[in-house]
Amino acid sequence: MSIRVRYFASLRETMGRAEETLSSDGLWTVSDVWKVVFNHRELPDGLLCAVNMEYADPSKRVQDGDEVAFFPPVTGG
Repeated sequence: MSIRVRYFASLRETMGRAEETLSSDGLWTVSDVWKVVFNHRELPDGLLCAVNMEYADPSKRVQDGDEVAFFPPVTGG
């Protein structure tokens, strides 16, 4: 299974890259993808996730060839 993972805003800075490709038979949900790339940390509150450019719940299942994107919470004033 190959999943393209994209990072936006401060997550891009934290990761030091905008995207990467993961290969694993063990990735099943958006939450699982997060845990793989962030050392088993839980998803933070307010984090937005998308699968194939559509907002998705962390429990959404991913499939081979999907693109998973993570967006940090946005604040403004």
